[in-house]
Amino acid sequence: MIELLAPAGDLEKLKYALIYGADAVFIGGNNFSLRARASNFNLDTIKEAVDFAHALGKKVYVTTNIIPHHEDLDGLIEYLKDLERVKVDAIIAASPVIIKTALDNTNLEVHLSTQQSAINFKALKFWKNYGVKRIVLGRELSLDEINLLPKGEVDLEVFIHGGMCMSFSGRCSLSNNLTLRDANRGGCAHSCRWQYYLYSDHNKVSDEFFSMSSKDLMAIREVPKLIDYRIASLKIEGRMKSLHYIATVVKTYRMLIDEYVKTGQIKSFEMYEDEIFKAENRLTSSGYLDGDIGPDKQLYEFMGERPNQAFIGLVNDYDKTSGIATIEQRNYFKIGDKIEVFSPNGDNKTFILDNMTDEKDTSIDVARHAQQIVKIKTPFPLEKYSMLRKLL
Repeated sequence: MIELLAPAGDLEKLKYALIYGADAVFIGGNNFSLRARASNFNLDTIKEAVDFAHALGKKVYVTTNIIPHHEDLDGLIEYLKDLERVKVDAIIAASPVIIKTALDNTNLEVHLSTQQSAINFKALKFWKNYGVKRIVLGRELSLDEINLLPKGEVDLEVFIHGGMCMSFSGRCSLSNNLTLRDANRGGCAHSCRWQYYLYSDHNKVSDEFFSMSSKDLMAIREVPKLIDYRIASLKIEGRMKSLHYIATVVKTYRMLIDEYVKTGQIKSFEMYEDEIFKAENRLTSSGYLDGDIGPDKQLYEFMGERPNQAFIGLVNDYDKTSGIATIEQRNYFKIGDKIEVFSPNGDNKTFILDNMTDEKDTSIDVARHAQQIVKIKTPFPLEKYSMLRKLL
């Protein structure tokens, strides 16, 4: 069975990713990990994450994917042994130093990061012989090129959703040059997404700004081929994304994968794309997968941000006797709104909100305070961990 691999920036996101259908999650620890601004895990929370995942029969991979300078290597062996002790299922690494240290000093399974740009047969053979168990392919490959790679000798992992770096396999020096924040050591400032103007001899040539950013990757229509090509793992990017984003994207790809594995076809790609767009706030494309990279996949003059306020609350509890759900508010909503319930299991359901109380059972018309606890009576039972969206 093909693996669906999801990101998790903190323990709450990890639990939701697994509950909503991920087979495995990747997380960053406090050391040796990119995405330094994400809510990374310490050893205690890594252990808690592993225990939670293993109880569900699922896996946790820890990123150790920085390109280290000499001073970054202090404590490496001890940290890797700690990860082994808490029983993480694998590490994801880019540096040969980190990979060799793990292989020589622990029994940790090692996955090769996409930052090593493994995009041809000889690279795959080299890293297999080096000792890695899985290779995360460079995002510069088309479906046809992926299909030509040998399968079975080493597990292959392919990105199917999330942010795309404008540099080759994420090895960017733009942030370091402009802000002294090294993207390859966890400090990316996303400089490619800034607004730039063209000057000649200190004179602005045009008032039109441009960026150097690409659209986010969305491979809804490419997943069936990747399954046919016997790819081991399909990877979603986004450890800094919201809880709602993680749950929505994970469940959508889970349903897509399950439909294709069960029936051998997809009845409606549009249904899955529509579901993704309820959480995705940047423009998307199929990236390199269709083999055609042109201006339509870039964001030269438009940043593509679309603020999404549809996510309004989490279901913390549901009382079957009274039919009352306890909701943790995440965005403004009010009596009269049309609400969609999005759950780990089953189809989405809708209702019109016609009642609401605060924690003291006082009737209210509006939930406007961040993480306010409210109670509502719903026309059907709600599952814990469900989410509420306001249909706009």
